[in-house]
Amino acid sequence: LSELANLFCEAFRKFLYISKMVAAADSLVWELVKNNNSFMRKKSGKTSRSGSIRFSVERGNLASLSTYKYSGIANSKTIDISSTDDNRAALTLKTKKAGTSGKSGKAIIALNKSFRRTAKTITGQAADNYYRSDLKSAALAKYSAVYRGNRAAKGVKKARAVKRGRA
Repeated sequence: LSELANLFCEAFRKFLYISKMVAAADSLVWELVKNNNSFMRKKSGKTSRSGSIRFSVERGNLASLSTYKYSGIANSKTIDISSTDDNRAALTLKTKKAGTSGKSGKAIIALNKSFRRTAKTITGQAADNYYRSDLKSAALAKYSAVYRGNRAAKGVKKARAVKRGRA
C-alpha cells in the first residue's frame, strides 16, 4: 500500500502544476485521506471506554462524520445541503467533470419552495435519480436542520434554548 500511496502522492503533486487530475478510485482516495486530512476534527472521549470520535467539516459531508460513506473528498458523487446568505437553502451535487476538470464541477439547486415540495426535490435528486439513494435520509435530516435554523434567523420562529446539564 505504501508504494501505491507514493504513486498517488506523486500524481497529486503533478496535479498542482497541471489542470487535469489523475483519475483514481474512490476507495483508494479514502485510504489515503482517512487518517489525516485538513478537514478532520478529532474529539477525545471522557473515558477510555468511550474512545474518540472523528468529525469532518468538508463540503459534501452531510453527517459531519469522517467516514467513507459521507466523505465529500473520497466519493465521486456527493450531496450537500447548506444555508445561503439570504437565509435560504441550496442543494449541491458533484458533477462528472469534478474529478477530471479544474473547474468547480458542481450543480447548485435552490431550495426555496415549501418544506414538503423541497423534501420531494431532495428525494428526487438523491434516490429517484439513482444518484446516492443511501444518503436520502441524511440529506432530509440536514435540510430539516438548515430549515429550522433559517426560520430562527429570519425571526419567524424563536431559537431553541440549549439544554445544559440537570438544571
